[in-house]
Amino acid sequence: MREYIAVSACLLGVNSKFNGSNNYNKKIEELIKDKTVLPICPEVIGGLTTPRNPSEIQDNGTIIQNNKNDVTKEFFLGAMRTLEFLKNHNCYTVVLKNGSPSCGKYTYDGSFSHKKVDRMGVTAKLLKDNNFKLIYID
Repeated sequence: MREYIAVSACLLGVNSKFNGSNNYNKKIEELIKDKTVLPICPEVIGGLTTPRNPSEIQDNGTIIQNNKNDVTKEFFLGAMRTLEFLKNHNCYTVVLKNGSPSCGKYTYDGSFSHKKVDRMGVTAKLLKDNNFKLIYID
């Protein structure tokens, strides 16, 4: 039986990134070799479109787009749906795109000034709290 591994869809070349592009990364090929891949994009699963305005986590925990639209609900819904999907597939290893407000080990400070902070994305935090093995790709 093949092992499942979940991967941020943008890292696989899927145009699911906020600006409609992707973050394809050749490093993924070795990580997914001989595994069944489950592409995930919590932001899309939560109901956001592609493309969409960039979003950042604020100090108070809300997630705001650069046009001031509050998308906290969509991010948390996407995180919960991702958790449920992965548990249903007995998949506990996940490769995530670092820097994302969903998937990052680090995110941006909420000012849209490209300043990184040590704050996990909402999906990454939920998966970590549920004992998933997380691998981050910059």
